[in-house]
Amino acid sequence: MKFSMWKPAGGCALGLAIAVTSGAALAKVSAEEAAKLGKELTPIGAEKAANKDGSIPVWTPAPQSGPLSGVYATDAKIEAEQPKFTITGANADQYADQLSAGHRYLLKTHASYKMNVYPSHRPAAFPDFIYKATAENAVNCDLVGIDSPDNCKLGFPYPIPKSGAEVVWNHRIKWRGNNVKRNNDQMIVQPDGTYALAQLIEEVKFDYANEKNPVPLTKDSGMFLKYFSLITSPPRTAGTMILVHESGGTGEQGRAAWLYSPALKRIRRAPAVCCDNPYEGTDGNQFYDQVDMFNGVLERYTWKIVGKKEMIVPYNGFKIGRAKYDELARPKHMNADLPRYELHRVWVVEATLQPGTSHTFAKRVFYVDEDSWNIVMVDAYDARDGLFRFQEGHLTPQHNVQTVFTVPEVIYHFDSGRYFLTALTAEGKPNDYSVNYSDDYFNANSVQKRASK
Repeated sequence: MKFSMWKPAGGCALGLAIAVTSGAALAKVSAEEAAKLGKELTPIGAEKAANKDGSIPVWTPAPQSGPLSGVYATDAKIEAEQPKFTITGANADQYADQLSAGHRYLLKTHASYKMNVYPSHRPAAFPDFIYKATAENAVNCDLVGIDSPDNCKLGFPYPIPKSGAEVVWNHRIKWRGNNVKRNNDQMIVQPDGTYALAQLIEEVKFDYANEKNPVPLTKDSGMFLKYFSLITSPPRTAGTMILVHESGGTGEQGRAAWLYSPALKRIRRAPAVCCDNPYEGTDGNQFYDQVDMFNGVLERYTWKIVGKKEMIVPYNGFKIGRAKYDELARPKHMNADLPRYELHRVWVVEATLQPGTSHTFAKRVFYVDEDSWNIVMVDAYDARDGLFRFQEGHLTPQHNVQTVFTVPEVIYHFDSGRYFLTALTAEGKPNDYSVNYSDDYFNANSVQKRASK
């Protein structure tokens, strides 16, 4: 079904409804602009103030609390609240301007779908060293083309963005702790609500946003993360391992990847770990560049900031992050009683496929939370401008490590009626940020040795 995307209306966009393509290096800003950080802007570039009617409150960052391992994110005060109102297919038109195309589609197509909207809270917070580094990046950090951050260190690279690519880079290299080990359970849910479960163990060393030993990014050097995953179930894919080194740039400079196959019993280079190639073990329900809402090279698209807008988005998802998997799965869509939606300001970024390149998605519209630079929703269109995929990330602050990320994430397949849930941890273990990894842990020889034991 074709579904028209949002276009900014006269009084609805916040800030400047700018349309800047991302071909030139426009990243660093003047000292006068940068001086707004920590004043009228938060230290990472969001508007500090409430909106006019107070429905979006003033930014109130939560302090660090809790150990680095053994705990799930929680906030008793927020979780005790009741919805302010509920959006259904019957009243969806009343809120249409504040909804993504994907949410409008779900509301109009499925009578059982609804959105419970709660009071808005803005607790997103990051460590002070991230704030300091972000202020320095604002006046120093450039973007060469759309895939090569230059002269950037540790913090958000582009807190006052001038292009759509800069917004996406803020998402890609945000602070998430120095290292993490996490369970990533995934569900392929069929139209009748039955599901198959896959399980991964993921280990990541964040090189760029790293408090102890940050690796600067230049146009010619700098790796921003190292990633390793092991599929543990189902049996037909168990033992498969993926190793990825992520840097700025394109091709092998930007991403070097290896795949270990239990059938071959060896690790080999894997150039297909990119773009719209299916992620191993997802049966085609998730592309590689849909992991973490979006990752990988930007080069196939033209990126444009459409504007900033007040929208109803998944936010403060403490409860859903701890929901058991049988509670989540329902026919056609996730259990609509579980998500929490709030009104927040988001950046709207449009990515359009460049001529001469290829991707299943001819156009994507990204909605990016101003307080954390996390992508929270993505409308994905085919070559005929028909909406046929929708990603939704349930944004949840992690007070123990002072970061924010999406858990779980959902990909709705409107053409088949299936949906895919990922980043599930409630039946596994909480993320462990106390781990430490050496660089050697993430090389192909080490993975081969671990597989051979």
